[in-house]
Amino acid sequence: MGADPAAETASGRLRGKISLVDGPFAAACTRLFRHSRLIELWPEYATQTHWIIRATVPLMEEVERHARARPDDPVAAGVATFLGAHIEKERGHDEWVLEDLELIGVDRSEVLARLPSATVASLVGSHYYWSRHCHPVALLGYVAVMEGHPPSPELIDRLVAGSGYPRAAFRAFALHGELDLHHRADLYAAIDGLPLTPTHESLMGLAAMSTVELLTRWLQELLAATVPAVARCTSAAHD
Repeated sequence: MGADPAAETASGRLRGKISLVDGPFAAACTRLFRHSRLIELWPEYATQTHWIIRATVPLMEEVERHARARPDDPVAAGVATFLGAHIEKERGHDEWVLEDLELIGVDRSEVLARLPSATVASLVGSHYYWSRHCHPVALLGYVAVMEGHPPSPELIDRLVAGSGYPRAAFRAFALHGELDLHHRADLYAAIDGLPLTPTHESLMGLAAMSTVELLTRWLQELLAATVPAVARCTSAAHD
C-alpha cells in the first residue's frame, strides 16, 4: 500500500492524531443524538454548548494578542493572522444558541445564570495555558477539533424528528454544519502554510487530543447527570 498523502502535511498529521482518540467521542455523540429521551436531553446539551461557544471569541482574541506580541516568531505571526480573520467568522455564534434555546422555552437568563462545569472550564482554560506558557500555535489544535466534525443535513433531520422540536431551533447547529466546512479548509491551509517545527506539531497534537478527550468527558458527564434525572422525574410523575 502507498503512503497516505495527507500524512505528508502538517494538517494531515494533526488529523491523524485526532483520529487516534475520537472513537469514544463519536460514540458519546451517537448515544446523545440517538437517545430515546432527546426531547429532554437537547435543552441541556444546547445550554452546555453555549458555555463552550461563548468562550470562543474571547479565547481567540487573547491568543491573537499574545501571538502578536512575538514579532520575531513567524509561526506566532501566522497564528495571529489566521485568528485575526477567523474571530469575525465566529462572532455572535453564542447568541444564535441562546435564540435557539428560547424557541424551545429556555430563557436566556437561566442559561447565563448557570455555572459551567469544571470539565468545560478545563476544555477552554487549558488553551489559555498552552498558548500563553508554551506557544500560541496550540490553539490551532483546539480549532481543528471544534471545526472538524460539522453536523450533516441528515443529522439535523434526525434531531428534528427525534426531539420533536421545530427545525428553527437547530439553526445554530445547522449553520455550523455549513460554515465549519469552509472554516476547516481555511484552518488546514493556514497550518500547512506555517514553518512548523516538530515541537510546534507536538503541541498542536497534544492540544487537539486533549480537546477530544475533554469533549468526550463532557458528553459522558452530561448524559450521566441528565438521563437519571429525567428518569426520576418520569417515575415521580407516575407515582
